[in-house]
Amino acid sequence: MTTKNLVLLPGLMCDAAVWAPQVQALSATHHCMVMDWGLTDSLTAMAQQVLADAPATFALAGHSMGGRVALEVMRLAPERVERVALLDTGVHPLAEGEAGAKEKAGRMALLSHAQRAGMRAMGAMWARPMVHPAVVGGPVFEQVLAMLERSSPAQFAAQINALLTRPDASPVLAGITCATLVLTGRQDAWSPPEQHQAMVDAMHAVRAELVVLEDCGHMATLEQPDAVNTAFARWLAA
Repeated sequence: MTTKNLVLLPGLMCDAAVWAPQVQALSATHHCMVMDWGLTDSLTAMAQQVLADAPATFALAGHSMGGRVALEVMRLAPERVERVALLDTGVHPLAEGEAGAKEKAGRMALLSHAQRAGMRAMGAMWARPMVHPAVVGGPVFEQVLAMLERSSPAQFAAQINALLTRPDASPVLAGITCATLVLTGRQDAWSPPEQHQAMVDAMHAVRAELVVLEDCGHMATLEQPDAVNTAFARWLAA
């Protein structure tokens, strides 16, 4: 039976606008709830917030950092999740050694820039490599910058901490048994298709659908909303 409750989890420094095309497409048939992370600073606390606020059972979709939160929800209370969608995301913890130090330094440099120059100025630099090159400077890029401008350095700091302390979600994948959608953009340099294929390969007990969107970067829900909506329609009917 198709669920009527759909919980949507935004990624790093995103708000309800990142899911607006999906809410518009699905609101006639589904009660859509988009989470707001506020100053929550760990993925586990975010997952606990979802479980506290969501209906008893629900479909769950997470984008980017939200995908990691979705996997944490699956670890804590899989019996409450009727189906799960993981978009433009990953499962690995912060790398050890030089690679992990480089990621931390890069994130802290962005935070410092946001504190000095403001969130929009930081976003103009940060968001450029996240989207397909054709998107830069256009309406979708402006939507991304507007989301960042609505946030604050304090929120950024909290969510950076959540990502730097992220758990290894790899063990969760093998335990997923519900209908699953795994989706990314072909040009998503942050969360590339091969990373999502590996996630699907690890889901031994379920037939997960892998969708790779052409001409699409990391912000799939905004860059290719019609294609995401089509994939969601299949997933929700599975």
